[in-house]
Amino acid sequence: RKAGLTAKAVQAQLGVDQPDFGVLFDDMRVADGGRLDPARTIQPKAEAEIAFILGADLPDANTSMEQVAAAVASVHTAIEIVDSRIADWKISFADTVADNGSSAFFVLADAGLPLAGLDLEGAAMEMDVGGKTASTGVGAAALGNPLNAAAWLAQTLAARGEPLKAGDILLAGALGPMVALTPGDHVEARIAGIGTCSFTYGAVA
Repeated sequence: RKAGLTAKAVQAQLGVDQPDFGVLFDDMRVADGGRLDPARTIQPKAEAEIAFILGADLPDANTSMEQVAAAVASVHTAIEIVDSRIADWKISFADTVADNGSSAFFVLADAGLPLAGLDLEGAAMEMDVGGKTASTGVGAAALGNPLNAAAWLAQTLAARGEPLKAGDILLAGALGPMVALTPGDHVEARIAGIGTCSFTYGAVA
């Protein structure tokens, strides 16, 4: 699952004022260091995020940040590739909800860390696109703390009867502005204290 529109910067880019969520399917995953064929996209943008892999179910519609923290098995750097079927990204909140939270693909760092001792709020993010720093941010951009974003998602899904479960991958929202992709771009996200992941936006040989 992914929480979306959790960063004020992204909300401002899209003219919306509340989070949304989407589903991550197996065929949306791009290997860390792998390639994404531009033929599979329309008008993609990349954003760097903190991701969690859960080690326990979160069935409570009143899930707290502390309960989420206790359920996290590992923390990873991630890149979400968002996309839209709406021309020029001129979307409303209803459009992004209807389009699976605008989620198209994601990259999850192979290496993850235990949550204990990590500064998620203060973790600085840099994302390079085409060899240049194109987006910066900090963990607090995701609803003040990525664990807050995860708790919001856990509450929302539990209330719908679709609770988060052990083994789920959870993207907690962008830490900085989205960046449009051009074929040939190499994208690398670095989150201080957590790790690095990357992919190349180019045809697969």
